Amino acid sequence: MLEPARFQDYGPNGLQVPGQRRVRTLATGVSAQAELFELAAAERAELLIVHHGLFWGTGPGPIDAALKRRLKLLFDADMGLAAYHLPLDAHPELGQQRAARPRARLRGPDAVRAAPGQPIGFIATLPEQGLTSTELFARVERITSREPLVFDAGPDRVHRVAIVSGAGADYLAEAASAGADAFLTGEPAERVMAQARETGLHFIAAGHYATETLGVKRLGEHLAERFDLREVFLDLPNPV
Repeated sequence: MLEPARFQDYGPNGLQVPGQRRVRTLATGVSAQAELFELAAAERAELLIVHHGLFWGTGPGPIDAALKRRLKLLFDADMGLAAYHLPLDAHPELGQQRAARPRARLRGPDAVRAAPGQPIGFIATLPEQGLTSTELFARVERITSREPLVFDAGPDRVHRVAIVSGAGADYLAEAASAGADAFLTGEPAERVMAQARETGLHFIAAGHYATETLGVKRLGEHLAERFDLREVFLDLPNPV
């Protein structure tokens, strides 16, 4: 469904640590870490699916004390760990961007791309007369349950919103070139305030963690319905 083979990602997608062969309880969370593993074990989950996995690059490399503890928690609980990074970002129905654009019509050809060319973000066209910028900022706050950092440099009324969750600040210029009035991502970079002002674009940083809870929640709900599983999303809020 997520087609991970299409992506040249920063780390391996799919099963990273094997666990039990049969799954009755599925846990989901954003980032692989010891506290998340403890919560999933307390729920007696046989499988934990995350957006940010344990391993990055070409492999795990040397196992330090922190990674040893994380692996031991998984082994002791006989719990599997799977991770889906860019494939989950990019999915048109289950991905982070889809969850962040309620009441918006997706323009099929419009996409924000990542090397080597697979789309990881989208440009949504808001219905009818669009939204005022103030309404858009308030809606983002309601969706993510946190006040976003906003550089209010675009038009008073917003019709097109580019969305790249997580660390998407590098795509601001591409969003502006594609005709977006606003750019929604997770975390900012120092340069984006000037870029937003100079391109006449609203920049909205709603939190890396907060924007990436959306897709993994939807994935867990979808799998639970499809396979008749008990499902729990484990929230470990992160201010970044």
